[in-house]
Amino acid sequence: MWSLWPRSSTLEAGSCCDGWGATSGARAGTRVSRDPVKDTTEKNEASMKRKYTNYMAAENRTGASQFLLLGLSDDPILQPLLFALFLAMYLITVVGNLLIIAAASSDFHLHTPMYFFLSNLSFTDICLTSSTVPKMLVNIQSQVQGISYIQCLTQVYFFNIFLGMDNFLLTVMAYDRFVAICYPLKYTVIMNPKLCGLLLLVSWIIMFWVSLIHILLLKQLTFSIGTEIPHFFCELNEMLKVASSDSLINNIFLYVMTAVLGVFPVAGILFSYFLIISSILRMSSSVSRYKAFSTCGSHLCVVSLFYGTGFGVYLSSSTTLSTQSSTVASVMYNVVTPMLNPFIYSLRNNEVKGATARLFSRAASCHPWIIDL
Repeated sequence: MWSLWPRSSTLEAGSCCDGWGATSGARAGTRVSRDPVKDTTEKNEASMKRKYTNYMAAENRTGASQFLLLGLSDDPILQPLLFALFLAMYLITVVGNLLIIAAASSDFHLHTPMYFFLSNLSFTDICLTSSTVPKMLVNIQSQVQGISYIQCLTQVYFFNIFLGMDNFLLTVMAYDRFVAICYPLKYTVIMNPKLCGLLLLVSWIIMFWVSLIHILLLKQLTFSIGTEIPHFFCELNEMLKVASSDSLINNIFLYVMTAVLGVFPVAGILFSYFLIISSILRMSSSVSRYKAFSTCGSHLCVVSLFYGTGFGVYLSSSTTLSTQSSTVASVMYNVVTPMLNPFIYSLRNNEVKGATARLFSRAASCHPWIIDL
């Protein structure tokens, strides 16, 4: 009966009746009069809940969340030793590769395709090491293992770019040696500056886009706040393992790109050296053989070190399921190989040694105080 009355009648009935009727009328009148306010309040609360839920869901995809990099060791006694060791290796890597770049740029004898790619390899090695080691040194020194989500994504992006560029440059340098030994008379025609620049540009473009797709797919994943990464930097494979959401698409794309960008360059390097060795064996003079092989000896050492350590340790880690093996592999191709590259090319290459000596002699003549040191 109450619900059939008009709103004004309800209010009047509530105001004129005594006892239970008055109470019921008052309650009914109160309920009807507060409905708009209550609805507004409920809408505001629902909106705030949705915003809070969206914020918490988005927090895992922004810089608000933190990852914990477990590093190489949690032993406090080893931390000073690790800091000194990696700082020394990082400085040697930067200084050594900068010397290669300076020597190749300043000496006109080294203005050839081989040393053009070597300078770019040195630059890439500096960037590859700089994308991971400084953050690790800061974490060791400050005894803080945290890294923000944005920093982690940035590290993954640039690490993948420079690691892929190392891969492409070693492949292009193998092709350069193949042309130089198998087609020496056509070398300057085939390996012209336009082709060298095009090969380098295509390599950069491919790695920019591949790494960007990795990041876009990674941003679709959800990570718990305070997720621990058993590594000394944010490696893509390790991040996929600790993700809270399904990473099937990410893993498929990772395996496909690893196969395409890993198998084809390695196959190209092996095929180039197969043709190089075949051409060297057909040479009649032992002096010509030695000279031809010495031109690609340094590159062969770098290729063996880069791919041998990477594939060997990763194959062992896949069979033993050991995170420590994966970390050792990363140290080898991320720190050790870039550090050794300048020594390999300078010790085994007389042209680089001569260019470096001339560079120091010019520096000493311009700054006499260097001699006094």
